[in-house]
Amino acid sequence: MLFVIIAKDHADSTELRANTRPNHLEYLSSHAVHYAGPMLSDDQEQPIGSIVVIDAADLTAARDFAANDPYTVAGLFAEVSVHPFKQVIPG
Repeated sequence: MLFVIIAKDHADSTELRANTRPNHLEYLSSHAVHYAGPMLSDDQEQPIGSIVVIDAADLTAARDFAANDPYTVAGLFAEVSVHPFKQVIPG
């Protein structure tokens, strides 16, 4: 089943995000990630969070994935939500 992870960065965390990014990308590449990328500020200049769509066995597994993301472990995120996701487009 698909799950969407929406995570919002702490303010002024650009350096922490940059320093943790290689470990984060390695972590994502070792899992069933369908889509992933940063959310950007309104001026499109700064990352302000992340969106990841993963395939996981259940909500518990998706929450575990989010909790073990190097960005989460490093304390980048102020808020993380995990929800079941139904892909409609493309079908």
